[in-house]
Amino acid sequence: MTMIKSLILGSAAGLIAIGGAQAADLPVKAKAVEYVKICSLYGAGFYYIPGTDTCIKIGGAIRLDVAFNGSTYDVPFWQGGAGGNNLWTKNYFSTRERVNLTTDTRTATEYGVVRTYANIQFDFLQDRESIAGGYTEVDYAFIQFAGFTFGKAVSQFDPQWALAKPYISSGFNAGSNNATGIPQLAYTASFGNGVSGTISIENASAYRNAGLWNTNGFIVGPGAPSFTGAFYGTTSNTFLGNAYGGNHIPDIVGNIRLDQAWGTLHFAAAMHAATPGFYGTTEATGHADDKYGFAVSGAVEFKNLPTGAGDSLKIEASYGKGAAKYVFGGTTDTSGGGRYAKVDGNSLGFGYVLDGVYATNGQIIQSSAWEVSAFYEHYWNPAWRTSLFGNYSHISYGSGNDLMMAAFTGVSTGGPGFNSSSAAAARAGVFAGTGNFDLGLAQIGTRTAWTPVQNLTLSAQFTYSRLDQNLNGTYTTLSTGMSGKPAGTVLNTADQNLYNGSVQILRSF
Repeated sequence: MTMIKSLILGSAAGLIAIGGAQAADLPVKAKAVEYVKICSLYGAGFYYIPGTDTCIKIGGAIRLDVAFNGSTYDVPFWQGGAGGNNLWTKNYFSTRERVNLTTDTRTATEYGVVRTYANIQFDFLQDRESIAGGYTEVDYAFIQFAGFTFGKAVSQFDPQWALAKPYISSGFNAGSNNATGIPQLAYTASFGNGVSGTISIENASAYRNAGLWNTNGFIVGPGAPSFTGAFYGTTSNTFLGNAYGGNHIPDIVGNIRLDQAWGTLHFAAAMHAATPGFYGTTEATGHADDKYGFAVSGAVEFKNLPTGAGDSLKIEASYGKGAAKYVFGGTTDTSGGGRYAKVDGNSLGFGYVLDGVYATNGQIIQSSAWEVSAFYEHYWNPAWRTSLFGNYSHISYGSGNDLMMAAFTGVSTGGPGFNSSSAAAARAGVFAGTGNFDLGLAQIGTRTAWTPVQNLTLSAQFTYSRLDQNLNGTYTTLSTGMSGKPAGTVLNTADQNLYNGSVQILRSF
């Protein structure tokens, strides 16, 4: 009996063990896969980030450029101190390869849409890097929430179509034209029927500071500031002015906009502060007072013109007093550090874009600048389009010309210890003549683009520029003269013409 009982219990235990093993071998029900869903709230290309109510769009482009008789940004060959355009040592063409990546996220909240946007670019430039080198830049990085914009975005001074101008070149003058964004804190209010207004504070440093010229910098003696490259042909390729004292307060910018199916209207104004450095090299020499300048702008865009579907016409005009970069714009200085210059054979033309000038015991004399631009684009068919664009920009210095000419020609402006020969040795040449530093720049260009398949565009552009300067005389190079020009070369100051072009292949995604 005992044996039978043991066999029954053992069999039961075995059955239980087998049943447990079989249960363990059964597959566990898999967790449901969370597929990426299309987000149709904000247009094509957005998807929900899995597990969230945030939509994201990832895009970008690969862009290949070749520029002829210009830099890699298709900027005309405005020379700095390194040499003239007629030198054998220049590049006749330049290349650039760019990879562009963008991210755009949006989340609906009870306060409205929260948006983040970033645009990062990876560039390789022939004339900037080594054979394996390159660099990275961040054009935009901002957050938008409840009407506020925080970060690096298109300046509120610029019209809404600032990024849709129909050309390749970033060296074409077109007003403010800050196509790579400006750090800002802005608030936009919508009033209905397409009317909106924005107020913002924007970081002027590097973007809006055209520079100040302390003309006392060419007077050599105790307490006098050192020369920092104001004349054409110096060892410094740039001249942003030698006397900016720092960025003390941000620019204040406001606009009113109207957006309709027929196009847009845009009116903007800005206040710009210029803080001078010391009259001399130390605090004891004193300094001029801060000076507040301003700029105003008006722009209009007409869409879907009678000339064809997709055709557009854009017109813009701006004026600045002590705020030259709102007129001769761009987040990078396309003229070689505030200076436009060209050598052609034995002639030379050049001029400066500055917020103002001053001398010892004087105050800042502000520049006045204005510009007008127009852009027309016509679609021959959905694949082919041609644009025509033009600009005229002008800057004048009024009574400040007297200070500039005195410093330029080596005439004492009344400072201590003036020495003509020492001052001349600091520059690459000596000017003899009359005139002033008022400067005009006219440009006209055309681009034709072909889009054989969606998001692939091949284009070619040609630009003509004319530098209209007001110096009348000769410029004689010294021993420290321009590269490629022997000492004693006499150049006649004259207006200059420049021609440059570019081709581009752009694949966006």
